[in-house]
Amino acid sequence: MRRRIRAVPAAFGVALLLVTGILTSDGQSARAYGNGLGLKPALGWSSWSFVRRDPTARTIEAQAKALKDSGLAKNGFVYVNVDDFWYECPGSRGPDVDRYGRWVTDPVKFPAARGENGIQVVADHVHSLGLKFGLYVTPGISRQAVRRNTEIRGTPYHARDIATAAKEKNYNCGGMVGIDYAKPGAQAFIDSWAGQFAGWGVDYLKIDGVGTRDEQDIRAWSDALRHTGRPIHLELSNSLGIDGAATWAELSNGWRTGGDIECYCGPDDSSYPLTTWDKVASRFGQVAAWAPYGGPGGHNDYDSLEIGNGDHDGLTPDERRTQLSLWSLAASPLVLGTDLTHLAPADLALLTNTDVLAVDQDGIDAERMSEDADSQVFAKTEPNGDVVVGLFNTGATAREVATSAAALGLPSARGYALRDLWSHRLTGSPGRIAADVPPHGVVLYRVQATDHVVRDTAPDD
Repeated sequence: MRRRIRAVPAAFGVALLLVTGILTSDGQSARAYGNGLGLKPALGWSSWSFVRRDPTARTIEAQAKALKDSGLAKNGFVYVNVDDFWYECPGSRGPDVDRYGRWVTDPVKFPAARGENGIQVVADHVHSLGLKFGLYVTPGISRQAVRRNTEIRGTPYHARDIATAAKEKNYNCGGMVGIDYAKPGAQAFIDSWAGQFAGWGVDYLKIDGVGTRDEQDIRAWSDALRHTGRPIHLELSNSLGIDGAATWAELSNGWRTGGDIECYCGPDDSSYPLTTWDKVASRFGQVAAWAPYGGPGGHNDYDSLEIGNGDHDGLTPDERRTQLSLWSLAASPLVLGTDLTHLAPADLALLTNTDVLAVDQDGIDAERMSEDADSQVFAKTEPNGDVVVGLFNTGATAREVATSAAALGLPSARGYALRDLWSHRLTGSPGRIAADVPPHGVVLYRVQATDHVVRDTAPDD
């Protein structure tokens, strides 16, 4: 099963990308989510990895300011996403709700101002910086709404008319139950909630805890968001089933392919370290398996990019380059989980490497070309014929990792120009593409066939 990739004239690119998708197992094309978003992988920041259980207006606004002031926003990192814990949770009874059964914003964390809901206040601030604002929700309806039998806005129906006894996932608050979408008022409930989010200025919505059994919830939110009149990126989380890939592409702009990247291994519930090498290494298999399913309009999401806080990331410098290289080859969303107010200069340099970011933003998923016990090679062909190849050493000792121009599908030529996208060194090769790679490291090349002699250049300092 392979993605249909073809170059198109720029004037027709957007229109064509909206209607081309992935190939299903029977060879039919699956239409991508048609909201005009997700033509390139999303770039931004999320509160979960570092802020985690205590997002506040002050914290989110500080992270948004750092995203802009650091120069990350100029490089395309524009989403500021509030994850869980933004709403009132009185206990296992479920999130507190308003008169229409929708979650209530925690007024201590996100105080109202100027007659606006506290989330809208933060969204306004984020927008004033030229950035976009994201929020979090889980499927179903709160038990609190069912207990109070709240109205469904704009209808004669109430929460008990649509609720089921089935439990829905809400990882931290709990207390969510299912919705029977065959019942009158069910879609109207989701429409009301989506309309509220749109009114608050939400640009990105993560619906967490969904899977194959939640297709009706996903479809309801997908339809509701498209009818708000506001473009809202829809992201699904987490561990979505690969058998449903065509459905996720039809209904959303991105889908998490696995569990959390965070290790949850810090002392005394500390956010640090954010992740581990084992967590990053687990994505190699996911990237290989999901490669046929991503593309413009909807992208495979390998979870947060844990680069920015030096040793607190939980990764060595080589491992950080590996994570960013693999995510970029895979055209994954690059959503940072780190503390942007304390960025390590060396990490910031990695994140603003425009040569590497361009590999991600081409929207093309790389294929795994080879693997053994200690190495993997991933590659993809660009519309101009260049091939971007990652030579990964997954072992604990330095070693050579190699492939060839022929294996990468490059045309026969007198030679090949190899530009190292991390060191920016240019070298020539008659056809063998190889490098000595440090433990858990990568060499990322852009390879071009040439009939000219390539003169080696020195790497950047």
